[in-house]
Order: sequence, then C-alpha cells, then structure tokens
Amino acid sequence: MDAPDHGALDPNSREPLHAQVAAVLRELINDRDILPGEALPTEAELQQRFSISRSVARQAMTTLVSEGLVLRGRGRGSVVAPERQHHRIVDSAAGLYSQIGSTGARLRTEILHLGEERAPRAVPALGGGDAVRLERLRSIDGTPSAVIRTWLPLRFGNGLTVDDLTDASLHALLAERHGIIVDGGSRQVRAVAADAQLAGLLGVRPGAPLLLLEGLTRTADGDVLEHFATWHRGDLIAFDVEVAANTRLDAPEARQLAEAMRKAAAGLLDAADRWDRGDR
Repeated sequence: MDAPDHGALDPNSREPLHAQVAAVLRELINDRDILPGEALPTEAELQQRFSISRSVARQAMTTLVSEGLVLRGRGRGSVVAPERQHHRIVDSAAGLYSQIGSTGARLRTEILHLGEERAPRAVPALGGGDAVRLERLRSIDGTPSAVIRTWLPLRFGNGLTVDDLTDASLHALLAERHGIIVDGGSRQVRAVAADAQLAGLLGVRPGAPLLLLEGLTRTADGDVLEHFATWHRGDLIAFDVEVAANTRLDAPEARQLAEAMRKAAAGLLDAADRWDRGDR
C-alpha cells in the first residue's frame, strides 16, 4: 500500500483525527487499493505516516473493525476482511441471477455487448452459424462478481434489447417471451487465470484465479436455448453440487462432476500459489 499523504488530515477540522485516518483507510479498501486478506499498516506505521499518536491510530483501526471492514488476529495484525461468499448450485439449470437473487443479495447487470454475428466453430451446436452474442457483467452487493458470455440462436436472441436485459434474468425473459421451459443441459467447470480484460472488469489482478462454468442449455422440447461461459471470482462465489436422496453417488455423471470440481479446486489453489510466487 502506498503511504497515505499526511496532508490528507486536517488538524483544524471538526472531525477527529482518528475518524479522518479511518476515512483514508476506508477509501483505500473500498477502492480495492488494499484487497481482502491483505495486511493494513500497523499502528506504528500509521503513527509515522500521519504524524499521529498511538491512541489515535488504535481508535482509527478499532472503527474499521467495528464496521466489519477489518479483521484483527494474534500474530497476523490487521487485514482487510474477506467479502461475503455466495454459493451457486452448478448442476441446476437456474442461472446465476435467480440463484443469487433468491438469497436477498443486491444484483446488478451491465450489458457489455449485444449483437448478431457468426459464432466461432468451437461453440457447441451454434458454431459456424449466425447467432446473437451477449456479454454481461454481474455485480453482487455492489462488487463485480461474474462475467457472462452467451451465444443464443437467432430465434431466441433477435429482438432482445439492452433495456430488456439490464438487471434482469435472461432465462425468465426468454421463458416469458417464447413460452418455453428451461430444462437443463450440460455443464463443465474449470479453473482459469484472469486475463487483463477479465481482471479489469472484475476488479482483480491479472492472473487471479477464476472459476469458469461453461454449458449448453436446452428447452423442454430439446431445442438449444444458449451456450454460455461464466467467469466467477473465486474469492466471492463457491460452487455447490446438489445430490438427491435417490441419486447413486457412483453414477458416471456424479463421478464426472465430482472430478471436475476436484480439478477446479486444485486449479484454483495452483493458480493462487503461482501468483504468490510471482510466476505470472
């Protein structure tokens, strides 16, 4: 963290010095100049940087602890508190919007791109043909959390507008507009590193570990509804798998999904380890 400027404090202000120091640190945390899990300056460092007393530094840090922004622990000093982690059931046809929205979290959707173009050949079922490409940025409680790239057949994608899709569920919109029932499909899970573009959108450093969920969704009639790829921030969203009472745990599908989840978790740990070592 860059040293705060002592000029940021106003000794003539009616606001106490400890509140001013807390405000400077709070801004650094909210602007993600200091990330969750990273250490904050010690009280001694705050004294030196702001030319304040030890008691003022302690009061400032206590304020941030009481707000839930900072955690204190023996032997580790003060660190930025981890952000609330959300859970997504990956073997459910329900999208991120409906799953996270049902928890009471505040969701926002920004449309990054919407237009007709030829789908890459690598896109299952739609590759090589004309389709609608939709890209969205989902934020949870004000924090960018997932980037979604969706390819839609023209029959479903044509007519969609930015206004339709902003802060809305794509599945709910298509179900209402076309009278369809979303009926599952295939899902794959991988751990990937954030490239520069994804890092900028999600507010993480390039190389940070992300969970990539890809899939093909079909309607109850068997028609392809979409192919999607969603990059989730691994520090904010966890993947869950639901197992029904009559599901055999040794079924091939269960084993494949469990193996995919295991590899994704291992990939996240490996990416984080490489990042810590500076191997980027």
